[in-house]
Amino acid sequence: MSEYVKSLMAEVKAKHPSQPEFHQAVEEVADSLSLVLEKHPEYRTSKILERIIEPERVIIFRVPWVDDQGEVNVNIGYRIEMNSAIGPYKGGLRFHPSVNLGILKFLAFEQVFKNSLTTLPMGGGKGGSDFDPKGKSDLKIMRFCQAFMSELFRHIGPNTDIPAGDIGVGGREIGYLFGQYKKLKNEFVGVLTGKGLNWGGSLIRPEATGYGAVYFAAEMLGTRNETMEGKICLVSGSGNVAQYTTEKILQLGGKVLTLSDSNGYIYDEEGINEEKLKFVMELKNVRRGRIKEYTEKYKNAVYTQLDLNTDHNPIWDHKADCAFPSATQNEINAKDAQNLINNSVYVVSEGANMPTTIDGIKIFLDNNILYGPGKAANAGGVAVSGLEMSQNSMRYSWTREEVDEKLRIIMKDIHKTCVDTAERFGTPGNYVNGANIGGFLKIADSMMDQGVV
Repeated sequence: MSEYVKSLMAEVKAKHPSQPEFHQAVEEVADSLSLVLEKHPEYRTSKILERIIEPERVIIFRVPWVDDQGEVNVNIGYRIEMNSAIGPYKGGLRFHPSVNLGILKFLAFEQVFKNSLTTLPMGGGKGGSDFDPKGKSDLKIMRFCQAFMSELFRHIGPNTDIPAGDIGVGGREIGYLFGQYKKLKNEFVGVLTGKGLNWGGSLIRPEATGYGAVYFAAEMLGTRNETMEGKICLVSGSGNVAQYTTEKILQLGGKVLTLSDSNGYIYDEEGINEEKLKFVMELKNVRRGRIKEYTEKYKNAVYTQLDLNTDHNPIWDHKADCAFPSATQNEINAKDAQNLINNSVYVVSEGANMPTTIDGIKIFLDNNILYGPGKAANAGGVAVSGLEMSQNSMRYSWTREEVDEKLRIIMKDIHKTCVDTAERFGTPGNYVNGANIGGFLKIADSMMDQGVV
């Protein structure tokens, strides 16, 4: 780590205490950018990185709402409008008890670079609430979403800030949020992405993050003249990203052995085929059940309960070729990373945001595996959100095949940017440097053009 980065990180930690995830995201990017800042001192003089680190705007508000029993509840709502140098703010809303300012700032910071890599004109933002939709009735969720949007609507718009879904915010929540926005503003515009197909949504949007992570893995394998055909894969999570990661792996001839949720994970040595995946989708998307129920239907599968006292995640301790962390941040620590290496995994494509700790990333890089960081590998979701925005602007819908092909091409372009940029700055094969620097240059040059604002 350069002296500049050390000094910068000390300043970030002093200014933003008690935000470890944000510190981690900044450090991982800043470390890569040492290579750029040495060659381009004008970025340091103009304090470009320091300006990217500070959000342009942070909005925090209370969300009072009444539940089915008539009881008043109060949650906290957030929107981090991080950077708009290349386009309006774009990024998801997360509803989960773990949501706090530090987590949303890390997600918004990552989003800035991810959106830049997509080649589409989108800035970065993120938002959400500590509200937990798990186990709640549709009526409770509708009331919360309406209360949340009753404040958020003042700060967003199709040319200002376009939220999407994230953890805890799926099609149901987007529908309630959009309905309330439409009522309050008396206009029908593409202010949210992830909408229903009948009212402005895009085909392939639910699948996009998972599909994109697999397309990116396939591109990485292509550098070694290999394909996904026959590859044994570990996938974490069982939500939207994990489901469609699994679906695309199967379509490309791979085999998936694992899925998980916050209680534990299942290991199916026979593989999770199309029929089993259909069961998982019904379990998670319709019945809102737990992944443990998989083993009640498929007796050969093994369920392992999550143990918070252990120093590793056993889902990453199985023999495989590829790993797709698709659950949440920091689910792979240094020991997990080493377990993956020891079990012959040589491809890691991140479907989740920052699922690997800095120590874990170092192990992947030291072992020269094909490691696709989240800001590159999972950019497919926001890429198709951008395509949804384009369709809304044109009042037009592309076919499923057209959107899927556009997604594949975008992921191919992101991969090329990472490879070419890493090589240009003297670290060939380092996708972390390639993604961080590739995303940064476009934003930095735009900020230079626009002056100190």
